[in-house]
Amino acid sequence: MPFPQSFLDELIARTDIVDLVGEYVRLTKKGRNYWGLCPFHSEKTPSFSVSPDKQIFKCFGCGEAGNAIGFIMKYEGLEFPDAVRKLAGYYSMEVPEDRSPAKIKAREKARTLTDYMGEAAAFYTEQLRRNAGASDYLTNRCISAATAAKFGLGYSPDDWHPLQTLFGEKYSDRALEECGLVNVRNDRRYDAFRGRIMFPIRNAKGLVIGFGARTMNGDEQPKYLNSPETPIYHKGSELYGYFEGREAIYGKGRAIVCEGYMDVISMHQAGIDTAVCACGTALTPEQVRLISEYADEVILSYDSDEAGQKATLRSLELFRNSPVKVGVLQIPGAKDPDEYIKKYGAERFKALLDGVGNALDFRLGRLRSQ
Repeated sequence: MPFPQSFLDELIARTDIVDLVGEYVRLTKKGRNYWGLCPFHSEKTPSFSVSPDKQIFKCFGCGEAGNAIGFIMKYEGLEFPDAVRKLAGYYSMEVPEDRSPAKIKAREKARTLTDYMGEAAAFYTEQLRRNAGASDYLTNRCISAATAAKFGLGYSPDDWHPLQTLFGEKYSDRALEECGLVNVRNDRRYDAFRGRIMFPIRNAKGLVIGFGARTMNGDEQPKYLNSPETPIYHKGSELYGYFEGREAIYGKGRAIVCEGYMDVISMHQAGIDTAVCACGTALTPEQVRLISEYADEVILSYDSDEAGQKATLRSLELFRNSPVKVGVLQIPGAKDPDEYIKKYGAERFKALLDGVGNALDFRLGRLRSQ
């Protein structure tokens, strides 16, 4: 356990769970308990109960239950240690940390990597503003300045060592290799991303942990370069757009899973703010569990080509044992959501979502087409 049990007991004792939950959920007292609409699934009749006597919460609709720490974990999407630190901060309690040399070194290393990634993201954003070609590319893709700012989009200059101007002597730091910003070949260091539109990938706390990098040249391969697995970035555990859309997913109980960064961005810009995608790889069981925790309904909105349809089938298998309702969106007259929204507009795409088919219909349609 990362914290002494005595500290955790004192933290829970100091916490008034009604006051805590009341900061997030509108509660009404009925009898001994307080009731409100569950923040973890969509409902119209309150089934979410908070007990001041037991200092716990429980939803009789979706089954979520726990103490104050559990509520912070679930609502904020935090791991246990981070939820403890956040709750302790509310009561100005000093958190006893493991001060062993190994733990201190691990925390400092993780902090260094995310610091480097955050600095690089800010640098790329500034370069986007300075590069007319990159700005024009986003304009031609119908991405507004507000949307680019929301997702922290940037541009990596088309040179071998632009990050050296940012990091100076730290450019030789091995940590830049470990977080995937710098490559080394034949004892020569150079930037991993050059001449590309940059898509920062954020974790649940909003920290930049990786990048997707898209070419602006239509025939260049690969079209996307993605950060490798690093100590702070595990592709199978993250969803692009999750940080930007998690409050909407919580509130609406729906997530739309698509294939690409541009699909996510186009949907958010069109007001469909529950869109996410896997980070340069196929959907994983861990990502399915993450989605299933916060959504009652999932719509798969993959590309309309054969590869996209096969990916839809694979994803349906992953959701087979999930409690969520799964629908499949067919996209007529376009290869993906981004193209459809640009050709036909946001309202027609929203109409497609309202008429989405179910998983069985999709499977039957695939069988008939074979």
